[in-house]
Amino acid sequence: MATKRVTLLEDLTVYQAATHKQQLLDALAADGAVEIDLSQVGEIDTAGLQLLILGKREALRLGCDFRIVAHSPEVRRTIDFCNLTAFFGDPVVITACEAV
Repeated sequence: MATKRVTLLEDLTVYQAATHKQQLLDALAADGAVEIDLSQVGEIDTAGLQLLILGKREALRLGCDFRIVAHSPEVRRTIDFCNLTAFFGDPVVITACEAV
């Protein structure tokens, strides 16, 4: 099975939610695993968090993998603040400059 990588270059907020939702659903509709690169996301709100949860749940329903492979600092803080790190189950990399 092929892995489809989706890189989001915009923020994950209510203003981009409809566009990102369709992007996620289209990626999940294809066979194989889906990797989401969120390294360029500067802002995330509850609408963005709901989209990530939707992606994870839809992948579970379809029996495919859904992984976040790169977290921006803001995405990582939000997921951690909402206590959802275990829900997503993805390795989280903290760079040396962020650890200080």
